[in-house]
Amino acid sequence: MDAPDAVLAPDAAPATAGPLPTRRVAFAYPDDTDPMWVPRQPEFAAAANAISLGMPYAEPLFIRAVRSTFDRIDDDLRERSESYIRQETGHHTQHKRFNDLVTARYPGLRRVQAMMKANSDWVWRRSPRFRVAYAASGETISYAVARWTEAHLGEVMDRADPVPATLFLWHLAEEIEHKANTYDVFEATDGSRLRYAWSAFVGLVTIGFFTLIGALVQLHGDRRLRSPLTWWRLGRLSVSLALVLIPTLVVSSMPGHHPDDFADPVVLPAWLRGYDPATGTMPLWGSD
Repeated sequence: MDAPDAVLAPDAAPATAGPLPTRRVAFAYPDDTDPMWVPRQPEFAAAANAISLGMPYAEPLFIRAVRSTFDRIDDDLRERSESYIRQETGHHTQHKRFNDLVTARYPGLRRVQAMMKANSDWVWRRSPRFRVAYAASGETISYAVARWTEAHLGEVMDRADPVPATLFLWHLAEEIEHKANTYDVFEATDGSRLRYAWSAFVGLVTIGFFTLIGALVQLHGDRRLRSPLTWWRLGRLSVSLALVLIPTLVVSSMPGHHPDDFADPVVLPAWLRGYDPATGTMPLWGSD
């Protein structure tokens, strides 16, 4: 899927009415779980792990930003935002458990986590309007990553460990599902396209920086940085992601745009319907 072919769905119907589903999912990792969970694409696994490390800082920030608007938004949006918060809480809780495995293998990542926390603290010291814009653009970045991932599933999930793969894909599928909630909160309380564009730039730069640094720490720990193939794959991954992320953020900053105008991925939302509420489980990715 090329980015220009999937940016807009001009006749898309609004898909944001009503509360979002709450899926109580918990992941158990076998003792022999390898944090480099995509053996054929270790660079992708390292980058995904680096993004995961930021979830316990970014998502609580988004939650606080949304909650701070509850006295200024209508009842329907507040109800939907409460369900959004439940989804986000599940995400960062489950990522925290996985992150403990990753940092046990690569202790140097704890310094990266400290920088991530400092960045989240810095964002929270900005104006209330900037915080909400930052949360809205951050959700757009997550949505763009979900679109990129679905377009490259056969490549990046080839022979992946099914448990971490299911964690990441469950999270990304729900990012598609709630792509518009924080954006709607932003529109209801501010709506400045300039502020949104600035927050998107700040968010993209900081996420890119932490992803790169976190990936390099892991690849250094595995003695992969001397390989030209590692650098080639990192470069290719960065360019490929940028070709989706940047156009998506530019389009989302345009006057009159709404996230429902984007053409959603198909596979991940369909797979998400396999959630079993009785057991609180998702079908393991790659299982029959």
